[in-house]
Amino acid sequence: VQLVESGGGLVQAGGSLRLSCAASGFAFEDYAIGWFRQAPGKEREGVSCINNSDEDALYADSVKGRFSISTDNAKNTVYLQMNSLKPEDTAVYYCGALYYPGPTTYREYCFGHPEEYDYWGQGTQVTVSS
Repeated sequence: VQLVESGGGLVQAGGSLRLSCAASGFAFEDYAIGWFRQAPGKEREGVSCINNSDEDALYADSVKGRFSISTDNAKNTVYLQMNSLKPEDTAVYYCGALYYPGPTTYREYCFGHPEEYDYWGQGTQVTVSS
């Protein structure tokens, strides 16, 4: 089982990045993929989630309207398009795979329960300069 994030980097405030989370070794369509981020000295924060089978997407209030998540089941890859980036978006971004627990629990687990995720990637650094 592998989740591999890519696409991080250094960008100026107002710029854009697209992160990718490439999955292998498990039944991709049976899972939801969540993006979390962790800045130095802060707790891991849920950013966005998508259920791969029906593309039901959720966003944290802090990124709503700026970030967009999408899934490509043919490539077993989830993308996080990040626009209008702010310095406070600076963090290591991780993707995780959550065995889809049904619509109600999915909404509960998406952001609030990273311990329920089954697999994690190694993370990719996003740095937004002011």
